[in-house]
Amino acid sequence: MRCSSNRIAGMANLIQKSVSESANSLFVKIHICADYDEMSEEAARSVAEAIRAKPKLVLCVPSGNTPRGMYQELIRMRRQNQLDFSKVKFFLLDEYIGLRPGHPQSFRADLWRVFLNYINVRPANVYLPDESYEETTRRSGGIDLLISGIGVNGHIAFNEPGSALESRTRIVELEDSTIELMKTSFSPPELPRKAITMGLATILEARRILLLASGSRKAQILARALTGEITTDVPASALRLHSNLTVIADEEAAAIYRRNSVDKPESIG
Repeated sequence: MRCSSNRIAGMANLIQKSVSESANSLFVKIHICADYDEMSEEAARSVAEAIRAKPKLVLCVPSGNTPRGMYQELIRMRRQNQLDFSKVKFFLLDEYIGLRPGHPQSFRADLWRVFLNYINVRPANVYLPDESYEETTRRSGGIDLLISGIGVNGHIAFNEPGSALESRTRIVELEDSTIELMKTSFSPPELPRKAITMGLATILEARRILLLASGSRKAQILARALTGEITTDVPASALRLHSNLTVIADEEAAAIYRRNSVDKPESIG
C-alpha cells in the first residue's frame, strides 16, 4: 500500500539569528503513511529511484532508530539484485566526539552494523564528518540526496535549537534534552557531550532533502516544523526554505500536523 501524499504551499520567513520577511515560497511534498513499515518502504523507494536514476549518487545518511526500517528495505532490494550501491558515495550527517575508536554506539559503527555490511558498498566511498568535510563534499560534486530524521526538540543532525542558518560543518555542544535521551545507550563516563555535524547551510545545499518522522513523540515538533514559524528555535523548520523537500511520516507522527495545519493541503495522490 502506498502512502497518501499532500503538498503544502505558502510564504516563508528567511531567518538568520532573527526572523525577517522574505518573498520565497514554500513547496513541501508530504507523504503520510499508515505505520512505520509503510514509511520505511516509501523512503526506501525514494532512495532506490534516486540511485537508479544516478548510479554515482552522492547520498547523505543518518544513524538512529527512524531510518532502520528504510535500511532493511534497501538491504532486501540489494539481496534481490534490484539495487547496486557499488558507485554510491555515502556521507554521514553527524558523529559523536570523544568516543573511543570502534565504540559500538558511534554512528559509524551503527551504520555499518545495520546497513552497510549488507550491501555492495566500497569502504572508500563512505565518508565521516571531519574538519575538511565541506571540501570533500564539493570534490564529490555536492550532495544529491540528504536524508534526515527530526529530534524531539526540532534538531536535524546535531543542529540543536539556536543553530544559525548559515552554520557549516562544525563541532557542537549537545543540548541537555538530547543528552538525556542518550543515557540509555552510554555509561556515565562515556556519555558524549559534543558532536560534529553538518550545518544547516551545508544541509540546505543538498539538491534534494528527505525528512523522516515516526511515532507520536515526534508529532508536536513535526507540526511546528511544517506549519509554524520558520525559526532557529526549531532547526527542522529551516528545511522548508529548500526547493525540493519531501517529508515522509507515519500517521502517529503526522497526527497533529493533520489536525492543526492552517494550509489545507491539495491532494496529489
